Amino acid sequence: QVQLVESGGGLVQAGGSLRLSCAASGRTFSSFAMGWFRQAPGKEREFVAAISWSGGITYHANYADSVKGRFTISRDNAKNTVYLQMNSLKPEDTAVYYCAADPGGRGHYYNYWGQGTQVTVSS
Repeated sequence: QVQLVESGGGLVQAGGSLRLSCAASGRTFSSFAMGWFRQAPGKEREFVAAISWSGGITYHANYADSVKGRFTISRDNAKNTVYLQMNSLKPEDTAVYYCAADPGGRGHYYNYWGQGTQVTVSS
């Protein structure tokens, strides 16, 4: 069983920055694919960013077009933690942000989800 706990959400003005963290349990965290998703009020949950495992110490990051160049996903395997650095935030980034884990490593099947953390961007 994998448990995920997000933190770092909050209220920020447009143009500001936040860093979300997601701490994971699991002895093989380094081989997990980790993703960030978000859900705004009245909208479906959408993909934000992911970092997948390509074998060895190689990882691949990918992003939704809406956040490319503004958000950066990273991970610290020693701390079993994945981060989402969010810069140049816009009001449309307001949502509950969820961390997800795919133990298979490829980011195809996210079987585990955190409880979510609220991000609110004021204009």
